[in-house]
Amino acid sequence: MKPLLTRRFLLTSATASLAAPAIAQGVGTLEPTAPGAQRNISSFRSLDWQPYFSNLSGGAILVDINSRAVHYWGADQQTYRLYPSSVPLSEDLTRRGRTSVVRKVDGPSWAPTPAMKRRNPEWPDFVGPGPDNPLGSHALYLSWKYYRIHGTHDTRKIGRKSSNGCIGLYNEHIAELFSLAGVGAQVLLI
Repeated sequence: MKPLLTRRFLLTSATASLAAPAIAQGVGTLEPTAPGAQRNISSFRSLDWQPYFSNLSGGAILVDINSRAVHYWGADQQTYRLYPSSVPLSEDLTRRGRTSVVRKVDGPSWAPTPAMKRRNPEWPDFVGPGPDNPLGSHALYLSWKYYRIHGTHDTRKIGRKSSNGCIGLYNEHIAELFSLAGVGAQVLLI
């Protein structure tokens, strides 16, 4: 007589039970959630630019602090990108409103702000470009002093409240956004 609980049976059952929640949630599928909106597997929503910007002249970047997502629309009205991001640690470090890209730097250097230095006196006064730099590979400087959309070498920060005010992206995502968004691009943080 063959045993009821074979190794193959146990492995197959375990695999099926682990996959069941993902299958039940429709992982990997796009399903409508509201007219004109869809959710992807990470539950970010594709958005239309019109509720946020009057035009796409120069391109437009929307930073949604709550969903921890960065949206980019190109001036051509065809280009759209959606990136996961890190956001500020707390509401008092968060700035919301309209600004613009005033400078772009490939290989940025970093110096802590005076407030950061007060909170963390052990931090270095300056870090040049490279793998130890908290700004990652590229940075889009905003018209607000000390605020940037930049990369990070610490990928654990993406999708979390982990910054001192800036918006962080994976280095490959900031490199793409850097190539798409020009100086003068509109930016809205909500």
